[in-house]
Amino acid sequence: MAEKRDYYEVLGVSKNATDDEIKKAYRKKAKECHPDLHPNDEEAVKRFAELNEANEVLSDPDKRARYDQFGFNDPMSGMGGGGGNPFGGADFDFGGMGGMGSMGDIFDQLFNGGMGSRTRAQGPVQGNDLRYELRITFEEAAKGCEKSFEISRNEVCDTCKGNGAKPGTKPSTCAACHGTGQIRTTSGWMTMARTCPTCGGSGKVITDKCAGCGGTGRVRRKRTVTVKVPAGIDHGQTIIMNNQGEPGLRGGPNGDLFITVSVRPHKIFQRDGFNLLLEFPISFVTAALGGEVEVPTLSGPVKYKIPEGTQPGTEFRIKGAGIQMLRSSGKGDLIMKVKVEIPKRLNNRQKELLREFEGTTSDREYEGRKSFMDRVKDLFS
Repeated sequence: MAEKRDYYEVLGVSKNATDDEIKKAYRKKAKECHPDLHPNDEEAVKRFAELNEANEVLSDPDKRARYDQFGFNDPMSGMGGGGGNPFGGADFDFGGMGGMGSMGDIFDQLFNGGMGSRTRAQGPVQGNDLRYELRITFEEAAKGCEKSFEISRNEVCDTCKGNGAKPGTKPSTCAACHGTGQIRTTSGWMTMARTCPTCGGSGKVITDKCAGCGGTGRVRRKRTVTVKVPAGIDHGQTIIMNNQGEPGLRGGPNGDLFITVSVRPHKIFQRDGFNLLLEFPISFVTAALGGEVEVPTLSGPVKYKIPEGTQPGTEFRIKGAGIQMLRSSGKGDLIMKVKVEIPKRLNNRQKELLREFEGTTSDREYEGRKSFMDRVKDLFS
């Protein structure tokens, strides 16, 4: 079973993070890994559950204080997720009975010669997740695309194959902890275990370090990643590429790569879900008499007939001319809002014609004005 991750690491905050920072971090990550955004992805469900568990503890002052003191083994709440006894991050032996607080520790001491702690200290650990912000155009988000970009990540050193030792040598067992990764100190009837400061809990010490990685077993490399961006993705949504993060420790799985999409605004379109919004200017003559116009869409211009008597602000809907829906062949609509333009400069002949036209009309032709004047009359009658 994979080793449980530290709650602060899960949320991506420091141990000194404020309550507000924890809240913001949780909201951001919850949007990234919500199962609804990753259907049929069991790993997304696990990550979301892990995130909720971390937030439940760190957002509660009392639970957080106990977690800071005892780790996963809070005796008051029975978190007990990381192995060991219920009294916290250190293991306690009562009278040499091998950890009365945990049945696993009892069996380890009785049957495995006290090797349980060593197994936990040297167990597999998942690699770090990586994050990248991918900027794409409005059209690329609407239609989908394939993008390549470079990331830097720590990878296993080719020279030492990840063990950190000079070729021809190998790490030796830590003399301070005898390979267990823990130092035990006894006070009366109680024994406390802590991470070995000499080997950092690995149980191994490297005498001759690898020249390629300096003994870390990891080297920094640039890699080109290619991702398929699905049609219909929106600004701020995240694509998860499993196992594209950094390699794990001691046989643990790779981390994941989280790609957050940033969509550039369009010059004329706005987006509302999977619908496109367009403000379309027409002349006051076209509004009055009607006429055929060319309306731009993401797939090219289409002809549309404006009915006579169209009023400013009227909206027309062009079915299926919007954005493709995620994981679907369906599309949204194009919603065109008419903006009637009035000419600012008229010559004498144009003014004469308009005055002649005005003289031939009555309030019946202007429904809005007639309704308004009727209300004015009622107000003063």
